Amino acid sequence: MSLFNPLTLPNGTTIPNRIAKAAMEENLATADNLPSAQMMALFESWARGGSGLLISGNVMIDGRAMTGPGGVVLENDKHLDVFKQWAALGKQQGAAFFLQLNHPGRQMPASLGQPTWAPSAVPMALGKMSKFFNPPQPMSQDKINDIIKRFVSTARLAEQAGFDGVEIHAAHGYLINQFLSPLTNQRTDQWGGDLVNRARLLMEIIKQTKAAVSPSFAVAVKLNSADFQRGGFSNDDARQVVKWLNELNIDLLELSGGSYEAPAMQGSARDGSTLAREAFFLTFAAELKQIASMPVMVTGGIRRLAVAQEVIEQKVDMVGIATALAICPELPGLWQQGDDPAPQLRPVTWKNKPLASLANMAMVKYQLRKVSKRRKAQPGVAPLWAFLTQQIEDLRRTRSYKNKMAKLTE
Repeated sequence: MSLFNPLTLPNGTTIPNRIAKAAMEENLATADNLPSAQMMALFESWARGGSGLLISGNVMIDGRAMTGPGGVVLENDKHLDVFKQWAALGKQQGAAFFLQLNHPGRQMPASLGQPTWAPSAVPMALGKMSKFFNPPQPMSQDKINDIIKRFVSTARLAEQAGFDGVEIHAAHGYLINQFLSPLTNQRTDQWGGDLVNRARLLMEIIKQTKAAVSPSFAVAVKLNSADFQRGGFSNDDARQVVKWLNELNIDLLELSGGSYEAPAMQGSARDGSTLAREAFFLTFAAELKQIASMPVMVTGGIRRLAVAQEVIEQKVDMVGIATALAICPELPGLWQQGDDPAPQLRPVTWKNKPLASLANMAMVKYQLRKVSKRRKAQPGVAPLWAFLTQQIEDLRRTRSYKNKMAKLTE
C-alpha cells in the first residue's frame, strides 16, 4: 500500500491520498473570531501542498469557552459566507476538509475572563503555572445538555458551509477528554464513575451529530491513546472506547495522546514511561487496527517519508502531520517527487516542562504566522524569541476578545 493511494471513508468520502494535515491551533482569527485573510492564505498553502485531508485547528462551539483568544468560533449562521469561502479554498485542489470541533473545559486561560466549566471541580496541576487557569465549576445537567446541542449545531453549520466533515476533539485534556479521565471526572451521576458513564458525553455527541447531518457528511473522532498520567485515561480505556465507537459507525479515528499537564503529543510523559513518540503511537495504532472497524489515523512527530510510509505498511490508514507541515506546507508534493527534506524545529531543552511545552507551541505558531503572510517558515527560530513574541500576540488578542465580550454583555 502506498502513501499516495486514495482512501474511501465509510460515508463515501474519497480522500486522494493517505496524508492528513493534522489540526494545529492557528490563533489567527479576526476580532469577531472568524477565519481571517491570514487563515485563508495558510489553508490555501496546505491545499496546494498536496495533503489529501485538511483538518482545521480548534473551531469552538461556544464563544465563551476558548482554548485561546484568537480562535475561530462557529455557533450560528450569521457569518456562514466566510466559512463557505474557507471551505471552498481548502478543497480547491481536491483535498477533503474537516472542521475540528472543541470545547476547552478547564483548559481555558484565566486571562480571557470567562467562567470555566468542567465535569468536576478539579483544578489544573501545573505547579506555579496553575494560576493561569481558573479552578473550574462542575457542570450541571442543563450545561451538559447545552454542550451536546452546541456540538451538534456546529456540525450542522459546518455541513451547510460546504465542509466534508467534522472531527470531534476528545483528546489532549480538553472537555470531552476530561469526562473520559477518572482524574478529572469525579462525578457520581450518569456522566461519571465507570468508563461507560465517563464515555457517555462523547457517545451522545456522536449519536446526535450523526442524526443531524446527512449520511455523506463525515464524523471523525480524535482520541487519546492514553493521558500519560497515572490513574488517568489508559490504553485499556482507549481500546474499550474504540469498541463502542465501532457501533456508532464513525468515519475516521485519529489517535494522539497527552494533555496540557502531560504533553505527550510533544514527546513528554509525566508518569515516567518511556515515550518514543512516533514508535509508541504507531505501535498502539497498529494494535487498535485489529479491533477498529473504522479507518485509523496516527499523528505524532512524523516528518520523514520513510516513517510515514511505515505507518501505512503497518496497516494504519492515514498519517497525520502537523509541525512538519507548518514548516513545509508543500511536503506531500515533495515526497511524491522523491524529495525528503525532513523539516524540524529547534529542540526546546528547558527544564520547566510546562514552559517548554508552551515554547514548542509558540514555535509552531511562529511558522504558521510566517506562512499565513506568504513568507518562508523559520524553523530555526529561537524558542525564547518565539515564546516572547507569542506572549505579546496573545496579550493583544486577549484584549480584543475581552472588549468583544464586554460589548456583548452591555
